Amino acid sequence: MNEKVTAMEVDESKTEEGVDASEMSYENKLQLVNAIAKPMAPKKLAKKIYKCIKKASKHKSYLRNGLKDVQKHLRKGETGLVIFAADVFPIEIMCHLPVVCEDKNIPYCYTPSRQDIGAAMGINRGSLMVLIKEHPEYKDLYTEVKSAMVTLSAPL
Repeated sequence: MNEKVTAMEVDESKTEEGVDASEMSYENKLQLVNAIAKPMAPKKLAKKIYKCIKKASKHKSYLRNGLKDVQKHLRKGETGLVIFAADVFPIEIMCHLPVVCEDKNIPYCYTPSRQDIGAAMGINRGSLMVLIKEHPEYKDLYTEVKSAMVTLSAPL
């Protein structure tokens, strides 16, 4: 009886009940994620990631947003932290990027909601992924998030 809820069903329930994705709990958002969304950031780390995105969004050249922009800058050799949204359908549009990150030794993880990533950047739309580059203003938070992401994705 433990079936996954599709994004379409959530959209339908949103209109019927008046509850949007930002009001859902972390555990409910986890039910909507893709099968390849590993490593998934735990709730505390996700909050720190959103805080880091918010600080990086004040410095536009230290935050890359969206599939095309992140992909382009990864190919050019930029480094940082890559945050993927786990509720992306169809997953085929971005399933190649975790492999690119692993090849270039760039830490990455998934967060449950693309709407939360967009909200952290201060925009109304969701975002599939972001690349956060290090900046002196939020260096402590950046290194804390980076070390947590590295231990999260370390093989057991």
